[in-house]
Amino acid sequence: MAHIPSGTTADMDLVTFREALAAANTPSAEYDIEKWIYAPNFYSEYRYILGTRGKNPLICIGINPSTAKPDDLDNTLKSVERIALGNGFDSFIMFNVYAQRATNPDAMERTCNLILHKENLEAFRYVLSISEKPAVWAAWGAIIEKRKYLPGCVRDMVAVGQEYGANWYCAGAITKKGHPHHPLYLRKDEKLKHFPIDTYLDSL
Repeated sequence: MAHIPSGTTADMDLVTFREALAAANTPSAEYDIEKWIYAPNFYSEYRYILGTRGKNPLICIGINPSTAKPDDLDNTLKSVERIALGNGFDSFIMFNVYAQRATNPDAMERTCNLILHKENLEAFRYVLSISEKPAVWAAWGAIIEKRKYLPGCVRDMVAVGQEYGANWYCAGAITKKGHPHHPLYLRKDEKLKHFPIDTYLDSL
């Protein structure tokens, strides 16, 4: 299944992250909320977070959400879950630099919706607060070059991460331009390694 955006998110009435989190913590007939955290808790044009619940999650950051949802993970999310568990984490949370859902990153909106970005940062603060030493896996690949606003979104996320003492990691080979590897096509036993996020930001 592919997801083609139906329009720009600026034309939508967005659910705030706090509203989405409250709904995600409400019992659902669609999935087990004891296992999954999914905000918003319905399939929409944007997604703040999708993952499993635990006390020590690996926070994986891609560029933008695709079609995955609870009990229906795509290949990227399946790889994220395998690598999280293989590196000693009890859960994973898939997060994204930008929250607009699009299977093809070329279909992402051309202009950053600052309201959506603000709510996405609120979601990031929440996932960072779950563990005492949050582990953040940079995993966006060269797709960050698709839109001019994406590097700025990453800078804002790094600044928020500093507030929570986030430790940044990557997995697999770094691209020639220094971008961290996308989760697909990694060995299932791939080990995380330190990612020099500050040096990376200097190169963006």
